[in-house]
Amino acid sequence: MLKLLNVGLSKDSKQILKHLNLIFGEQETHVIMGPNGSGKSSLAYTIMGLEGYKPTEGKILLDDMDITNFGVADRAKLGIHLMWQEPARFRGLTVRQYLTLGGKLKVSQSELEEVLHLVGLSPSLYINRMVDELLSGGERKRVELASILLLKPRYAILDEPDSGIDVLSLDMIKSIVEKIIEKGGSAIVITHREEVASIADVAHVLCDGRIVRSGLPDEVMNYYKNFCDVCNHTNVPTIGE
Repeated sequence: MLKLLNVGLSKDSKQILKHLNLIFGEQETHVIMGPNGSGKSSLAYTIMGLEGYKPTEGKILLDDMDITNFGVADRAKLGIHLMWQEPARFRGLTVRQYLTLGGKLKVSQSELEEVLHLVGLSPSLYINRMVDELLSGGERKRVELASILLLKPRYAILDEPDSGIDVLSLDMIKSIVEKIIEKGGSAIVITHREEVASIADVAHVLCDGRIVRSGLPDEVMNYYKNFCDVCNHTNVPTIGE
């Protein structure tokens, strides 16, 4: 179980995350929605342990082990992985090399083909292509989604996986999340699209660095549609109001 206990984050004297309390259970899908600038990506980076995103208050626990001060590599070893909103560019690597971490990750040809099919890429057309300017942003994002699947994460943080792909991405994202759950993992999906909440067991709304609503997806989507469209990030009603 992954827990955030009273987690806060400040950068340059500005409070970005405020007293967050979240629990992500085993084989669960959580969707975190919120408008642009609400702190969604900062939350993803804080869970992953990126440099500069160490909580300024509170704790992060994994199975009651305090990992607040763990870096990215140590968290990755424990099964926490992040898919970036904007995939990195790597020159000189083929898709196969990228997916297998340069050959360090031992996976079969059938596994490679399965994940590429799942993200909508033909193995015969893509497996030996270069992961650089020869691929579009949407194609690189699909490749990164495939790489997350091969890592068999315990907790996969997907930062806006629906952006930059196409209008058919929702079904693909559902399939990817289902595969993560099937392999024993949990998914934390960061998004600003209310449609994506339908894949969740639990949905949350993040606004102005605070969780203002958590619950069943339909209930939370209704709140998001009826309140967040007119929210100006001030006087935000919090959970229970």
